[in-house]
Amino acid sequence: MKKFFVKWATIGLAAVMLTACGSEATNQGEQPSEGGSSSNDGDRTYAMVFKNTGNPYGEKMMDGFEEAINEVGGNVILRSPDQPTAEGQIQIIEQLITQQVDAIAIAGNDEDALQPVLQKAMDAGIKVLSVDSSVNANSRIVHVNQADPERIGRSQIEAVAEMIEYEGEIAVLSATSQATNQNIWIEWMKKELEDPKYENMELVKIAYGDDLRDKSTSETEALLLQYPDLKAIISPTTVGIAAAGKVLTDKGLQGEIALTGLGLPSEMASYIENGVSPAMFLWNPIDVGYGAGMAAYALVEGEIKGVVGESLELGRLGQKEVVEDGEGTQIMLGDPFRFDASNIDEWKEVY
Repeated sequence: MKKFFVKWATIGLAAVMLTACGSEATNQGEQPSEGGSSSNDGDRTYAMVFKNTGNPYGEKMMDGFEEAINEVGGNVILRSPDQPTAEGQIQIIEQLITQQVDAIAIAGNDEDALQPVLQKAMDAGIKVLSVDSSVNANSRIVHVNQADPERIGRSQIEAVAEMIEYEGEIAVLSATSQATNQNIWIEWMKKELEDPKYENMELVKIAYGDDLRDKSTSETEALLLQYPDLKAIISPTTVGIAAAGKVLTDKGLQGEIALTGLGLPSEMASYIENGVSPAMFLWNPIDVGYGAGMAAYALVEGEIKGVVGESLELGRLGQKEVVEDGEGTQIMLGDPFRFDASNIDEWKEVY
């Protein structure tokens, strides 16, 4: 996995430098920017809708999406609502339908609430796929999954158990209560905790910071007050883990309460270095967006239909296969990657 990251680190860094190009269009109230490298006047238009503005993880994903579309040739629209709500995404999707885009890749704020508007988009001939946070199978053609949900959930329990020597109270600081990806990972955490080796560990609370910095901060502080014997916090969201890291640092709790989850290396480096977070996980969000862009292109061009067993080339990510995903299908990109003191310096400048 590390070889995979090293191989594309330089490309990923270049994509990060393009953030200014994509971030101009992320606000719901702004006009989206369009770009593309093809000289064809009949270029396809590809849209990505993320959860909310001001989310560094989402910004990197959109950088990757734009990179892919510029590579294959096409126009790019990048949009996000101000708040992580289904209502905000619905409004954006309605606008994209009116604009007659060719594809919409969406990181859903709700698994089911988006179904009517996404079905409307598909009825209009738009290729719809979800990425990162899936919508239900009736709302999209295929899902681009950043990593195996089971391994994401189980890995975080395995890591936190080592940190607290398999004993004590733990809590989860999630994003929104409707976030599909967060809920799946948490279910796998619970399944992992059923193993007898964790019998002295207890999951006491699942809190929701709604992927907002201020709320995640207040929820972390509430956990500390409500559970004075708390030994660890797992936050499977880049916004939440960074907020929790700051709270624990400000209160001088490094070494007393362990923190792990899913974070951006650039935001978590100081908390890994000061011992608040001995280790955390993620994948390259640039690659996730890039993979979604390539999958959107394959759908629009008719190279795949989102059927189990199909193979497709995702550019620099190589060949992937469409596999089963409950009632629908998905394209799995890889395994979660562990960041700790041994490698954080290598990655904190990349993303």
